[in-house]
Amino acid sequence: MDTHASSFSTPRAYLRALSHTPTRFARRAISLSTSYQEMSQVRARSGSDMRKTLRWYDLLAFGIGGMVGAGVFVTTGRATRQYAGPAVVLSYAIAGLCALLSAFCYTEFAVDMPVAGGAFSYLRVTFGEFAAFLTGANLIMEYVMSNAAVARSFTAYFGTVIGVSSAKWRLTVPHLPNGFNQIDIVAVAVVLLVTFVICYSTRESSVLNMILTALHLIFIVFIIVIGFTRGSWKNFTQPSNPENASGFFPYGASGVFNGAAMVYLSYIGYDAVSTLAEEVKNPVKDIPIGVSGSVIMVTVLYCLMAASMSMLLPYDMIDTEAPFSAAFSGKSEGWGWVSQVIGVGASFGILTSLLVSMLGQARYMCVIGRSNVVPTWFARVHPKTNTPINASVFLGIFTAALALFTDLDVLLNLVSIGTLFVFYMVANAVIYRRYVAIGTTKQWPTLSFLCSFSLTSIMFTFIWKFVPNERVKAGLLSACAVIAIAIIQLFHCMVPQAMKPEFWGVPLMPWIPSISIFLNVFLLGSLDGPSYVRFGFFSAVAVLVYVFYSVHASYDAEEDGSIGQKNGEIHVQSKESEEDQCFKV
Repeated sequence: MDTHASSFSTPRAYLRALSHTPTRFARRAISLSTSYQEMSQVRARSGSDMRKTLRWYDLLAFGIGGMVGAGVFVTTGRATRQYAGPAVVLSYAIAGLCALLSAFCYTEFAVDMPVAGGAFSYLRVTFGEFAAFLTGANLIMEYVMSNAAVARSFTAYFGTVIGVSSAKWRLTVPHLPNGFNQIDIVAVAVVLLVTFVICYSTRESSVLNMILTALHLIFIVFIIVIGFTRGSWKNFTQPSNPENASGFFPYGASGVFNGAAMVYLSYIGYDAVSTLAEEVKNPVKDIPIGVSGSVIMVTVLYCLMAASMSMLLPYDMIDTEAPFSAAFSGKSEGWGWVSQVIGVGASFGILTSLLVSMLGQARYMCVIGRSNVVPTWFARVHPKTNTPINASVFLGIFTAALALFTDLDVLLNLVSIGTLFVFYMVANAVIYRRYVAIGTTKQWPTLSFLCSFSLTSIMFTFIWKFVPNERVKAGLLSACAVIAIAIIQLFHCMVPQAMKPEFWGVPLMPWIPSISIFLNVFLLGSLDGPSYVRFGFFSAVAVLVYVFYSVHASYDAEEDGSIGQKNGEIHVQSKESEEDQCFKV
């Protein structure tokens, strides 16, 4: 019996495979997996299973540890100084609401399908392989970039603790371009240390995270109390330089939303929690508490911390690199020691954030490896540690390399746009999965709704950003809002749900995921042009990888019986099979 030859066995075989790319793309791009397959035969490709050791309090601690640290201690200074001013408090509230709505969407999938793939797996069972791969590539980019940014921020805060400026820790290479010429050895060491920890054991990683998170929360409460007692309410409205814009909204409402888009990086942590679903003892109970509970608690903490910082200093004096510790450094009356205390707390927070995010990125890569669209080497789970060791080591080294030389500004904008795109896709997926049952219901009503609602959200965003006349803008925005509400209500009344979750589902369907779609589109519109250029470039690279490697590896796996052709894909009985037979003859 003949077996299908690998597309990568010889250069000639690969060239022949490339000639069949359109046919293979049509066959594999929208091929669907199922929840059962993701939890059984797909998971089995890792060899050993990940050990189920986590409970709801582990997930809650992972969520808090993963979020608190990256957001406040990395993005708050920039969001306040450059975008929102004291209204950064509202920026965090808006971003937190957006994250909570997205968290509901993640939770429904994670409870029904407790696997380590997170958004990649969710999209693979709804929109197919290509959408999942594009999302997975953006997820990996998002995690690696954010972890590199957080590691570089650790250098700044650790320097504050020991009284050495971060500039002295970093080596400047004159021949490299700006943004890539500051070599940070400390950030590399931290990333490699965390990589070792997550390779060793998930259970021990959870214990370490709980200890660091508990210490970190003590410092956070300290920062909030000191800010509200030491600060002044006048700093909410008065800048230090009278020539700068004053008031609570110095940059207007648009500045608040621009700030929300930047600080959205702060909420990546709950996404990482969903990737731990495969290691949870009781997913039905533990995942909703861990994911949604951590988002709510962290949003409250963020708003209080942002308010505390805004009371300490006028917004135009806030340091963009290490805003909290710098607010006390150099002050008289014996308060300078507080900056060292804040630096210690921030260092704990940054370590927990790194720990959780690097756990998440490794599990994403592991499941992407299980799907055969990247080498299955990444899918291996070590039989002794029960961790995805290959994915952990590879991404740890990659993150360390980026943290070595890439500046925060370059990293943060790219991270925000990738995060918003992924959350937008998951919100669409949860609606599609509720209203479409392959083979029994029509797809076009749901697809029409998703497309028309997204277009309305895009129109609203463009009007908000580009229409100068306030009266005209208000009228057009009101019209868009009415149209959007009408579209949702019409869909809700005319299209019945094809599937209702057995254990936990997003409430008020389809309103909550629709609002999540709108908020993600709106925040995407708040980002600058260069962010879209970088995002477009990276997405184009991901598409090329899929076309030149992933689709052929996936096709080979299907032909060998490793994966099957699922309902919902385009069945193309191509000339490729006939040509292959002719080639053999």
